[in-house]
Amino acid sequence: MIPISKSSGLGDNFYISGFDLSGDVNALGTVASPLATLDVTSINESAHERLGGLRDGQMDFTTIFNPSPGQENLTLSNHPRTDVIASYFVAPQTLGGVVASLNGKQIDYAPTRSNDGLLTSTVSVQGNAFGLDWGNKLTAGKRTDTVATLGTGVDFTASTSFGFQAYLHVFSFAGTDVTVKLQDSADNITFADVASGAFTPITVTTPQAQRLAVGGTATVRRFVRVTTVTTGGFSSLVFAVAITKNTLAVQL
Repeated sequence: MIPISKSSGLGDNFYISGFDLSGDVNALGTVASPLATLDVTSINESAHERLGGLRDGQMDFTTIFNPSPGQENLTLSNHPRTDVIASYFVAPQTLGGVVASLNGKQIDYAPTRSNDGLLTSTVSVQGNAFGLDWGNKLTAGKRTDTVATLGTGVDFTASTSFGFQAYLHVFSFAGTDVTVKLQDSADNITFADVASGAFTPITVTTPQAQRLAVGGTATVRRFVRVTTVTTGGFSSLVFAVAITKNTLAVQL
């Protein structure tokens, strides 16, 4: 983890499956990665003995009703049965800053009106097959590329040898195709593609999100950057990327 100084939380961003709901989210509740415990207490113990079990993830947030296109009502009221990807980009929006991301199911969307007239909804995203990941920003919030671009390297202070999870949000796209990929370097000068570090090529204009996961003994060197490449050309890509470099062996 990159050392980050204390901050107030003002200026946070919240994305869900390629939609920027930062201006509609009134508050974040639970952002958690709970770990189940398995009771393995034997009869000769004088206290509980437990093993770590399945890990999970949860994000709860409150939104203010907004019926405009691309905002919270039309985004959340669809209540998809498929997985969504939620990412909490903690302020300030700078390279290397902290991000929490979760692949999960959106639970409920039920607006309630208070006596003062405020119309809000409390929504939960609960992990599906994966736990919540705390990681770092490879884009300073949203980034806009108009041509194939080499990003700026982020210093993680050391290489790691346990793979990674990465998350991509695509807010808008205009063009034929573009591929977002990760590159790493030992010296922040010479970069190479990270093995299995390319997201699926983007060819449609609708908002979308993707998750990459590479575990085992995969090495990711000290510096990491995001690069965009294309074969047919594009004129605009607005996107955000976060990565979690595993410092310990994980089960994906």
